[in-house]
Amino acid sequence: MTKKERYERVIEYFEQAMPVAETELHYDNPFQLLMAVILSAQCTDKRINEISPALFAAYPTPEVMAVATPEAVLEYVHSVSYPNSKAKHLVGMAKMLVEKFNSIVPDNLDDLTQLPGVGRKTANVIQAVVYNKAAMAVDTHVFRVSNRIGLTINSKTPLATEKELTKYIPDKLIPKAHHWLILHGRYTCTAKKPKCDSCGLKLCCKYYCDLHKVVK
Repeated sequence: MTKKERYERVIEYFEQAMPVAETELHYDNPFQLLMAVILSAQCTDKRINEISPALFAAYPTPEVMAVATPEAVLEYVHSVSYPNSKAKHLVGMAKMLVEKFNSIVPDNLDDLTQLPGVGRKTANVIQAVVYNKAAMAVDTHVFRVSNRIGLTINSKTPLATEKELTKYIPDKLIPKAHHWLILHGRYTCTAKKPKCDSCGLKLCCKYYCDLHKVVK
């Protein structure tokens, strides 16, 4: 099977099996999503959704967050991973939004990655989810699933994975494809025990075919 054929089969499967694919983080506006994504680094969406209602209520706008102290914000985020750093990032992010971006969450990689706590992955999530741009955020699920299926071969870094995925996936599908791969990795192609027997992709999956010596 050529790489082009594998991509075609994977895309066809997801379009049928998962026509609606979106973030599982709860939010009502771009600022809330940005806070949630910053907090979600190395933490579960479930945990973020548990603590975010109180955080969002206390800090409804960048202006309110910008004048807070990290210590005050820490009270709302103490149960997430790396809470001290994330509390500082949230306050710093809000201050920069107010001072440099007129309190509007930017729509491009260069501006987003200037914000404290925002790396390429987080910036790509915002671009894709908020602005529907062809930005592929590569988290641990996307990185693992892409390599297992064979969409990427020997990609050693998230950036290499991102470049390969965006080369083969049509731009209009990239925002949704990001969620396809995340959700597939979260619920089917799990890290320790992938559920290959119930996976609709197994016959076009390099991992499964190599493991079971399936010739495709």
